[in-house]
Amino acid sequence: MEELSGFYKLSIEERLTKIKKIANLTDDEAKVLTDSGALELDRADKIVENVVGAVHIPLGLGLNFVINGKPVLIPMAVEEPSVIAAACKSAKLALPEGFKADTDESIMFGQIQLVGIENLDQAVKKIEQNRKKIMDVASEFMKPHERFGCGARGFEIKKYTTSRGNMIVVDFAIAVGDAQGANMTNTVLENVAPTLAELTGGKIRLRIISNLATKRKARASAVWKKEIIGEEAIEGILDGYEFAKVDPYRCATHNKGIMNGIDAVVVATGNDWRSVEAGAHSYAAIGGYHSLTHYHKNETGDLVGSIELPLPVATVGPAINTSPTAKIALKIMNAKTSKELAMAMACVGLANNMAALMALSTVGIQQGHMKLHARNVALYVGATAEEAEQVAEILSKEKNFDSEYAKKVIEKIRSKK
Repeated sequence: MEELSGFYKLSIEERLTKIKKIANLTDDEAKVLTDSGALELDRADKIVENVVGAVHIPLGLGLNFVINGKPVLIPMAVEEPSVIAAACKSAKLALPEGFKADTDESIMFGQIQLVGIENLDQAVKKIEQNRKKIMDVASEFMKPHERFGCGARGFEIKKYTTSRGNMIVVDFAIAVGDAQGANMTNTVLENVAPTLAELTGGKIRLRIISNLATKRKARASAVWKKEIIGEEAIEGILDGYEFAKVDPYRCATHNKGIMNGIDAVVVATGNDWRSVEAGAHSYAAIGGYHSLTHYHKNETGDLVGSIELPLPVATVGPAINTSPTAKIALKIMNAKTSKELAMAMACVGLANNMAALMALSTVGIQQGHMKLHARNVALYVGATAEEAEQVAEILSKEKNFDSEYAKKVIEKIRSKK
């Protein structure tokens, strides 16, 4: 392979020339990489390293959502068929009341690790005696953000005896407002750590935010009327939910279905889907891996669904401001605060989960999913956008989604033109 040392120093054009040669790309293939759409390549080059192009993901809208009495359009960026359709269907079935949602204050945890401590109890006592001094240092580095309601809220001390020796971990609670909060939290940690090291005689190791944001949870709930979705659907959903409660293999996919919708909103709004995923599944694992949603019947026999999970997302910050589509997505949603955004995400997660459970426990997941998937198969084997719908209809009717069969269908359609 051609030497790529110093690749990051090259211009985008120079990088692309090298990659074309290494990967044997055609001019048309190279053009696909550089057709960046809304995200200009010069801007992309300042966001991440070694840029050679941009990736496109379909951006659709979650419709029919009413959250706390207010209609909300929810942008969703996802490549998987049926995710947006499922969210829309479930939200429509919950009308006219829609969803109720709320959130915690936007507080993130940051952790400082101290090692090489001889006497843990003595070190903890020293930290406690100097709590005000420590908080004063933390607060000093949050002053630029205080006008946005941010600030250091306190800390907790944990002590561990490990195979590597004694260890103290200090968890700082930082209110981060409408930001995701990693940068301001990590800045506080970096600057408070020397004080803790001096007090304890320990050696500083990790100083980093935690993605398990248990003080930054969002909750949502909805009621699906039995006269709308049917009693059999309700019984099926409850049986499917019970399956997820008792079987971790099912629960993993159950929660993945929740994240299908949430991640789509996270990506559309320029947020960190990796952080959200890590936090959601870590939260689900507390006390044994469990469902992020809950279902039961109310006194009239209607289905009540709810969800709770940490959602450390932002409506301000460098990542969002550098993405033109993210800013537009937030404008479409009219989400001015991180709390509004998190509540919408929680509603979408609940909607997707309910729709999946209803499909799985009644007609099966493939009936709706494969009909939408058929369009992707058609496009994959060379159908035009105009032909794809017709091909998909035939594939679905024949229940044959094989790519070779799809090619024959396209040939037959074209031969009649």
